[in-house]
Amino acid sequence: MALKHNAKFRIRKIRKFFSLLGPGLTTGAADDDPSGIATYSQTGAQFGYGQLWTALYMLPFMTAVQEACARIGMVTGKGIAAVIKEHYSRNVLYAVVGLVVVANTINIGADIGAMAAAAQLLVPVDFVVLTLFFTATILILEIFTSYRVYSKILKWLALALLAYPITAFMIDQPWSTVLKATVVPHFEFTFDFLFIITGVFGTTITPYMFFWEASQEVEEQQAKGLVRDGKPRIGWPHIHAMRKDNNVGMVISEFTTWCILLVGATVLHNSGITDVKNAADAAKALEPLVHSFPNSGYLAKLIFSVGIIGLGLLAIPVLSGSAAYAVAEAFDWKASLNLNLKKAHGFYGVIIVSTFIGLFINFIGIDPVKALVYTAVINGIAAVPLLYLIVKIAASDKIMGEYKSGWLSKTLLWATFFIMGAAAVALFFTI
Repeated sequence: MALKHNAKFRIRKIRKFFSLLGPGLTTGAADDDPSGIATYSQTGAQFGYGQLWTALYMLPFMTAVQEACARIGMVTGKGIAAVIKEHYSRNVLYAVVGLVVVANTINIGADIGAMAAAAQLLVPVDFVVLTLFFTATILILEIFTSYRVYSKILKWLALALLAYPITAFMIDQPWSTVLKATVVPHFEFTFDFLFIITGVFGTTITPYMFFWEASQEVEEQQAKGLVRDGKPRIGWPHIHAMRKDNNVGMVISEFTTWCILLVGATVLHNSGITDVKNAADAAKALEPLVHSFPNSGYLAKLIFSVGIIGLGLLAIPVLSGSAAYAVAEAFDWKASLNLNLKKAHGFYGVIIVSTFIGLFINFIGIDPVKALVYTAVINGIAAVPLLYLIVKIAASDKIMGEYKSGWLSKTLLWATFFIMGAAAVALFFTI
């Protein structure tokens, strides 16, 4: 009887823990989108174990940034753009919103192209037809599915990331070398190194995550009835619960990043593949997962394609949604995934337009895999001015009150701003 009671108690605790997981987990999973997979794979292929350390050292910075964004959303009951509109000039607001919309639209285009290129590894269907199919599927899901249902879909899609950790630990690794490369930073002052590390920063600490997590925390509060008379009713227990969700999401995200870098280094770099030219090259990283099976090459392509498509379905709505939140907040439009198309036509209009523009980017002759890496670099540069505003807002006594950033949060946020700024400046100097 006591054993049965203990088992039920443990099950309740596990369920309670997973019930806390929401925007933080979704944001962390969306961070390892097709752009992330391509950038990390290229990094591992090009530099071997030389940039493994970035996954470890970015974790506290990434966690601090996303915690600050989530906290801003919870405390103010508004998204990042709405807070900027209230406390900064219109020029700053329009510059921020424009930066996010442009960066996200480019990222959407690259992700749609990557999904189509991955699908072509499995089915002989025209690239244009596949891009149209994925675009239509994503828009239908995002526009005509309720937020509660859609958020559950996003959580399940995060499971597509498991292929890389499984591969990383089932193949022989030079663990002493790997552990040293993970802990001891390696740096080269060359254009190639700085270009790819800016991309790694940009696809990890990326603008769309800032806006998405803040807005999703507002959505969560509204769904739980924590917003009354237009004002959030939260306390420290809510902040602590958010931090658990955020920490879990960021740890999973960075662990997956480390695994992708490791697989790219061991499988691709050590086999002489130092440039990931297309989706087929990237898929080779997963061949050790199925090497003992017949048709292992096809199975590797299948697993890779399912991962890219699943994560694209997860990431593209996050990209278009975060752009839509930013624009809607700037112009005082109704903005919520819980509203239908008629009640929030401006919000959904931005989602539709940004997704279609992203779609058409694929028809100007840019290689889908290369586009993903370039997109990551653009995000790495665009994130710098946005980080400055997030640091200032999160630390503001006027805006955040008792929930303003403490010394640890401020230290990590400022460090993130200066490190990413330095990487972007160094990149320009080496051009």
